Amino acid sequence: MTKPHALILAATLSCLSTASQAQQIEEVPFITSPDNVTLEMLSIAGVKRGDHVIDLGSGDGRIVILAARRFEATGLGVDIDPRLVEQSKTSARTAGVADKVEFREQDLFKTDLAPATVVTMYLLPEVNMQLRPALLALKPGTRIVSHDWDMGDWKPDRSTVLPVPNKAVGLEKSSKVHFWTVPARVEGLWCARGILRGVSIRLTQKYQAFEGTLAWRERTRGLAGTITGTELRTPAGSSGELVLQVTGDSLRITAAQGNMALAQGQTFTRTAGASCG
Repeated sequence: MTKPHALILAATLSCLSTASQAQQIEEVPFITSPDNVTLEMLSIAGVKRGDHVIDLGSGDGRIVILAARRFEATGLGVDIDPRLVEQSKTSARTAGVADKVEFREQDLFKTDLAPATVVTMYLLPEVNMQLRPALLALKPGTRIVSHDWDMGDWKPDRSTVLPVPNKAVGLEKSSKVHFWTVPARVEGLWCARGILRGVSIRLTQKYQAFEGTLAWRERTRGLAGTITGTELRTPAGSSGELVLQVTGDSLRITAAQGNMALAQGQTFTRTAGASCG
């Protein structure tokens, strides 16, 4: 997988002259992700049969090829270097996975990411930040993995550090692998129906963290926890753990303890109004 080069630099450093851009293209090296890092990127995302991996800046294609050969996934690799794209296609045929993977000479910013269940990348921090809105807009539950660079205040769900004794860039002879799960968008007011009519949940959200209030008549309960894909979970406390599942504009209590136990199975509907009628 390549460290960002060529048109990625041209996109992020648009103030450079054309001549300077050409000079940058020559100066940025092609850097592969070591085998242990490649394997960790796929393992931390739990890649398996049925997954579709899109690798942004795919270089020699090793991420996508390994995903198909070892984990039985399908994949797409995009890179702006035609030589690397052709090399990747040749390597896929040699590995016997040419029917499972595709490689395109393509601008990563123009790549349709919607089919991905997993997105992998080894890009500059500035490029990660430019991609962040598109990644957050993907289907909840989509897994994102980045080699070395994070995404600012969207903190990873999990990170690992691997030894890379022969690493060609940087002073540290190690690599970081960062993992995120795209969270569902849950901010707003949710109103209960049925036997709990009049009960409401109001939520705010920052990436995969949420806070809010469950209210019924004059009684309220504070809520705070994490979002993993479409699941919201509060830690077990004095009122017990609460687990909710969001599907579009529907929010269902799938597990409840303590004084909320009777609410298990209750469904709430997102509303644009200021209150629940």
